[in-house]
Amino acid sequence: MSIAYTNARLFTGHAIETNKAVLTQNNIIVDVVPATEVPSHYTVHDLQGHHLAPAFIDLQIYGGNGKLFSHEISVASLQATYEYCLAGGCTHFMITMATNTIEKFLQGMEVVKLYWEQGGKGLLGLHLEGPYMNPVKRGAHLLDCIKQPTLEEVKLLLERGAAIFKMITLAPEQCDPAIIALLLQHNIIVSAGHSNATYQQAMGAFDLGIPAATHLFNAMSPLQHREPGMVGAIFNHPAVVSSLVCDGIHVDYAAVKIAKSVMKERLFFITDAVAETTTGEYQHLFKGDRYTLPDGTLSGSALTMMQCVKNAVEHVNIPLEEALRMASTYPAQLLRGKKAGLIAKGYEAYMVVFDDALKVQQVIQ
Repeated sequence: MSIAYTNARLFTGHAIETNKAVLTQNNIIVDVVPATEVPSHYTVHDLQGHHLAPAFIDLQIYGGNGKLFSHEISVASLQATYEYCLAGGCTHFMITMATNTIEKFLQGMEVVKLYWEQGGKGLLGLHLEGPYMNPVKRGAHLLDCIKQPTLEEVKLLLERGAAIFKMITLAPEQCDPAIIALLLQHNIIVSAGHSNATYQQAMGAFDLGIPAATHLFNAMSPLQHREPGMVGAIFNHPAVVSSLVCDGIHVDYAAVKIAKSVMKERLFFITDAVAETTTGEYQHLFKGDRYTLPDGTLSGSALTMMQCVKNAVEHVNIPLEEALRMASTYPAQLLRGKKAGLIAKGYEAYMVVFDDALKVQQVIQ
């Protein structure tokens, strides 16, 4: 079906355009043209002057709408998470499982595959946060399941998770460089996190090819004047990018502002969102604006991707266009070749419509 989206303040990912129409056909953007040049065979959708931008991408989310995937490993959990994402303007998500047994991870892989086979939408793949992390920086993760990787175990995850297992957070100082190289050779997005690496260790890992870091500042060696740590390495490395949880709780907004001034386009948003659970290995208790373990340890956010954008604009004074890039264009760049994160010819027609109050009005997909 040929659809033209008109009468919107269009943000392409590069610039704001006015009096333009986005032409789509079979969920692909055919072109962006002047509003007066829409071909007659297109069905016109008037967006009533709202904002139109690339839909958001969340590379780290554990669940949504009351279902935590690792607690209830089911297609229903993935569907609930997808619907939670859509409500926040996000059309693509990387379902995440925290440190657990390898058996649980393999079970998660099978359910991801089943979700796709049943026509499930939006799911990019599986992000394993752990178990190859530093216990000193475990945060809310299960200590008993944290380990150093073996070649045999990583090969098992790669084999059973082929085309499903897409991303891993690990502490580089806990991993043999050959393990990291193997993951990178299989096109796994390796992200450094839950790490107590020294500055030299972290820079060495990034130079090996690790492209990203997980939730900047949280669960990593801090920036200190005599030991710059993982945070210092992320700031100083010219290529590495990092996710950040922009809720003012995981990271103070002043720290977000500092990080943005240093990293510029290398910083992007994740929600790190969980769902409330009172049984099982991970018990997340909702505390009004965050989730904690029963002992009070911060364990996840209550964010949506649109709330990340809104927080950045209202509390960090990041321009709206740049906040939108941090929720769409920049995470898309980690996905290697996926035509998402921009409104441009040949890209997938995934877009979010929102009003001046930064409230989602419609998701186009």
